[in-house]
Amino acid sequence: MEKVNRTLVTEFVFLRFSNSPHLQMLFFSLFLLVYLLSLVGNALIVLLVALDGRLHTPMYFFICNLSLVELWYTTVTVPKMLANFLSVQGVISVPSCITQYYFFFSLAATELFILTTMAFDRYAAICRPLHYPLLFSPQTCATLAGICWFVGFLCPMFPSFLLAQISFCTPNQINHFFCDADQIFRLSCTDTYVIQAVGYAFSTVIVLGALDFTMASYAQILATILGMASAAARRKAFSTCTAHLSVVTIYFGTLIFMYVRPAVKYESNINKIVAIFYSVITPLLSPLIYTLRNKDVKESLKVLVSRIQRVCQASKQLGDEAT
Repeated sequence: MEKVNRTLVTEFVFLRFSNSPHLQMLFFSLFLLVYLLSLVGNALIVLLVALDGRLHTPMYFFICNLSLVELWYTTVTVPKMLANFLSVQGVISVPSCITQYYFFFSLAATELFILTTMAFDRYAAICRPLHYPLLFSPQTCATLAGICWFVGFLCPMFPSFLLAQISFCTPNQINHFFCDADQIFRLSCTDTYVIQAVGYAFSTVIVLGALDFTMASYAQILATILGMASAAARRKAFSTCTAHLSVVTIYFGTLIFMYVRPAVKYESNINKIVAIFYSVITPLLSPLIYTLRNKDVKESLKVLVSRIQRVCQASKQLGDEAT
């Protein structure tokens, strides 16, 4: 009866990170810097892969797709969070909140599938080198990437549809920086058991299924590498996998903590910190991990920088001649 008498709401209010205006501005500056660095880093990878023919390989094709996902992934949540830091009250309408929920989890699922496909790519390259060109032809790579994007955006569609059918009541406060599922369900006027069960089932099947496939691929990779006679060959094989395995560990670990853990009441502030890590920090770390340990990307970056320098010098000379 308590929920029935509560007032229906048409918008939600995001709770502040801090009541101190100085801390709010500090958080704004910090997250703005991280967001800009993430945009630049991921856009740079997309640009390098597109321009450098040496990077037109299956591995870099999927890294490029991963960077595209990261660009949109952070853009779904961070700009709104930055705007809330500067506003007196961070408000979002219910339809906008559900829309943000859908795109956030669509991109999260797409990233999950791309990371899983990248694990299979490394398995084929190391364990099935003779079949690798056939298994990962340009047409196959494009098809696999298309499937990752399509299925990723398809998975949250039904839970989002169910979420749009329920009503929300006061208090309309969300202790988060984006419209996370757990926070939205707490504000419902009606029983959300079925929707939560469907969402949990989707999360468990998708995340654990992808994790099992990824771990199975790396188990085969590890067995193949340990069986190599040449130490140089083992080092080279390990080096091609460590970057991807680092990103997989960070991403899967935080997702499992947030969405596939037992139904125990965790503090919302802990959830918020973990969510910041996988939705804001990880998109920044991914381009760093893939570039700092990758000679091909470093060489491509040097070539791009030298091209830009030549263009700038040529423009300067033309300007001098014109004057």
